[in-house]
Amino acid sequence: MKLIRYGEAGKEKIGVLIDGVRYDTSAYGGDYNEQFFEDNGLARLEEFVKANQGKLIAIAATERLGPPVARPSKIVCIGLNYAKHAQETNAKIPEEPIIFFKSTTALVGPNDAIVIPKNSTKTDWEVELALVICKKASYVSEEEAMDYVAGYCLHNDVSEREFQLERGGTWDKGKGCDTFAPLGPFLATPDEIEDVHNLRLWLKLNGETMQNGNTDDLIFGIPKLISYISQFMTLLPGDLVSTGTPAGVGLGFDPPIYLKPGDVLELGMDGLGTARQVVKAYAGS
Repeated sequence: MKLIRYGEAGKEKIGVLIDGVRYDTSAYGGDYNEQFFEDNGLARLEEFVKANQGKLIAIAATERLGPPVARPSKIVCIGLNYAKHAQETNAKIPEEPIIFFKSTTALVGPNDAIVIPKNSTKTDWEVELALVICKKASYVSEEEAMDYVAGYCLHNDVSEREFQLERGGTWDKGKGCDTFAPLGPFLATPDEIEDVHNLRLWLKLNGETMQNGNTDDLIFGIPKLISYISQFMTLLPGDLVSTGTPAGVGLGFDPPIYLKPGDVLELGMDGLGTARQVVKAYAGS
């Protein structure tokens, strides 16, 4: 299945994507949140869709897409997890996964605008594969780790490099700004993806390809990441894990390239669709 959420930000309704057509599943009830995944919602939703085949109402293509999961308890991210990305930033290949967090308030829809934060001059892009947890995970072994995956999403781990690297603290400062986690267009269940460790992912800036990688370059694969993270914290149903970005980020160019108002980002991944984000200036006081 492919799960979507649509409508006004903060008031999204739930739906599914079938053969390229969006359908409303609001009659199922609830949202794609912790309770949904914890209560075996994926299997029950599949039964609901089958029972209502031919009866589901199509959603207009003009409707806004929200993030395909409701705000999770946490967004856990992995840094420097592609060998070529580590090389372009002159970083040592990690011996263990590097963990940081994005604030859940950064979560937005796949085609929502990216807002450059106040006083920012180094906002950057990072196309990534994200996974969603389907059940409580604590001290999980690598052998059983894939049983904890509800599905996969396209994610742009937007980053402010000055905040991240030059402001005397952890990476989190440059990762959790509002709009810095565009997610979607949909969540694809694992049966939709033939080989999660062989997916092309790419990103274009104003039509020019900047990132063109493959998950076969991951230093730490999905089972290792889930098992490793679960040794340090409990992952809850609906939690997001973003697995790192390939080479081609703005920081890696000489000189670096950073986002400015009016820029357009287009990104995509095999089996996980595409997204488009326009960059805007911060307009607050």
